[in-house]
Amino acid sequence: MKNCLVLLLFLMSSFCCLAHVHTSALTDLHSHSFPSSDSLLLHNKTICVDPGHGGTAATDHYRQGINGEREEWINLRVALLLKKKLEARGAKVILTRDTDILVKLEERAAIAVQQKADLLISIHHNATADTAVNFPIIYFHGAVSENLAGVAFGEALGLAFEKYFYRRPIPRSLLSDYVIFPSKGSSVLRNSYGIPGVLAEASFFTNPGEEQRLKQAAYNEAEAQAYLMGIQSYFLQKQTEVRPENISLKIPPFPVLEEAQRTNSIARNWLSDYNEGKKLSLKNDTLSLRSAFELFKRSATSFPDSYVSAYCHEQMAILLRKMKKSDAAATEERRTAEFFVPATPKYNTK
Repeated sequence: MKNCLVLLLFLMSSFCCLAHVHTSALTDLHSHSFPSSDSLLLHNKTICVDPGHGGTAATDHYRQGINGEREEWINLRVALLLKKKLEARGAKVILTRDTDILVKLEERAAIAVQQKADLLISIHHNATADTAVNFPIIYFHGAVSENLAGVAFGEALGLAFEKYFYRRPIPRSLLSDYVIFPSKGSSVLRNSYGIPGVLAEASFFTNPGEEQRLKQAAYNEAEAQAYLMGIQSYFLQKQTEVRPENISLKIPPFPVLEEAQRTNSIARNWLSDYNEGKKLSLKNDTLSLRSAFELFKRSATSFPDSYVSAYCHEQMAILLRKMKKSDAAATEERRTAEFFVPATPKYNTK
């Protein structure tokens, strides 16, 4: 009996030790990815927060949800909340606007450059014709292999959106701003290139349910918290560089629907075009392959930053190889590698 008691005590002690080790490992992993709120990581960091748009309610209507909420209002609310959170952790925060006014894009970038910002975050919310769509999209300037810091920040922010804002697994896009602005990329990111930065579309105000949530103070607070945790996670990493821009300037533009054009009827078929293209691409006859190519192209054109867009370009390259168009295939292969980051698994889109 005494031996059994000793054995039982030993096993209980061993189990407690293992449980402690397991819990500690999880705690360490969590704190490594997302630092605690009292972290000193941001002390003396200069962070430029850019609330996108502003002052255009009388001149544009596509930045408004079905129930009247405007993107620039949401952007500003979240930015002001984020400013408070960053300052509470010792950061110096520069806002490009603090009211609903129009600030020129080049002026926004100039503010970040003049203030020698350590980080730039441009806060936006998205719109598209498909009102069921809702997921985050994050843009960096230039090419994956050159803007290493922008990609690293985008990856950290995407994970933070999933954990602290959506609070569930979601598809998300992390890509170059050349995908949506093929000729030059985003003005704010282009003119501040050299500063690690991203332009983030946290969600879609054209989704009616999301529009209602975005009106709520607690929901804005959750979004600001996700930004904070993504920023802290980025600074926790070993800092990467922003190399001179070269590669993106050599990749031919791929024309896409921009701004208000993305709310037209063609853009509603982005996912069905992709899925039909997948089916046709499995066939071997020339007509099916050409049709598949056109469907992938139309999906990538109408919703260029969707979470299937990278796979559309990938499949276009494969189909171009099959059609013996090696130069065009090489261009699409390079575009896919340099302008898209595999930030999300290949979701089943059937």
